[in-house]
Amino acid sequence: MKKALLFILLLASVSGIAVVASDLIIESKTQTFSDSEKKIKLDGGVKVRLDNLTVESNRADVTVRRNNKLDTATFYDKPYAYEINANKKREVKANILQVSLINKVVRAEGETQSVITEGNTPIIVINADVQEYDTNSSVMVATGSVAMKYKDIDTFSDKAVIIADEKGGVKKIDLIGNAKVKQAQNESEGNHFVYNPITEEMSVTGNTKTIAITDDGKKLTIHSDYQQYSKRQNSYIGSGHVKIWYDDYYAQGPKVSVFPDEKTNKLNEVYFVGRSKIVQNERDIIADKIKITMNPKDFAAEGNVRTIIHNIDTKENGEL
Repeated sequence: MKKALLFILLLASVSGIAVVASDLIIESKTQTFSDSEKKIKLDGGVKVRLDNLTVESNRADVTVRRNNKLDTATFYDKPYAYEINANKKREVKANILQVSLINKVVRAEGETQSVITEGNTPIIVINADVQEYDTNSSVMVATGSVAMKYKDIDTFSDKAVIIADEKGGVKKIDLIGNAKVKQAQNESEGNHFVYNPITEEMSVTGNTKTIAITDDGKKLTIHSDYQQYSKRQNSYIGSGHVKIWYDDYYAQGPKVSVFPDEKTNKLNEVYFVGRSKIVQNERDIIADKIKITMNPKDFAAEGNVRTIIHNIDTKENGEL
């Protein structure tokens, strides 16, 4: 039978931890205390509960400060932590878990995985080398080979910051460093992604690149310094050294907007504003505004239009 460590609760109350506002319950089969190490060692069926947070493992220890305050609980042997908030559940698995009993911060190290479920449906799954979750602010920070799945979106990055709302849902996602996002057949990459799940809008900065599939199944590639994507409208905005490739078209300019066809909702119309250029085979067209359509494939230029045709053969009968 599991035995509650009552003396730990007594120690907590003496050391000033507000057990009335936040009850700390620690259970295990056996326990030992080392005064020299300032550690309480727990073995067998360890379970720690703090507010809505529960951590389970086979083995753990709790460090004690010199002023007899409980500091950090460390759980070994692939522990499991979970927090339930209304109909949402947050789960964390790792090789090692550390829980700050003072700051209520959970740190997972080694083969970490976090899952947030709504009812019985997983809405977000995060795998990383290290994950840290602040139960007070509801902020999760994942670092090292971060792979995340949020609904129908797959992401990869060096670091991810996930902010939850009061009900445990996802309010904001930041992807930082070598970030990539895949949704259906479309892919984007850049240095920093910010995604708002409420508005379903995503912004990307730093060497951004997007590959989108058009209505005819061809690739539309967009390079720029900054991009913004609206999932609801299936539209893109790009600015700063914009470059676009589609079929035998190449276009560049300071700013671009890409919109879908009203009937198919597939990307179909590209609008450049500012002094822009489109290249097709041996022809360059430079104008203040350029519109490109992909189905039917066409383009129109207006505003100080200039056309350059390269490599014209001006020879006739061997003479210039």
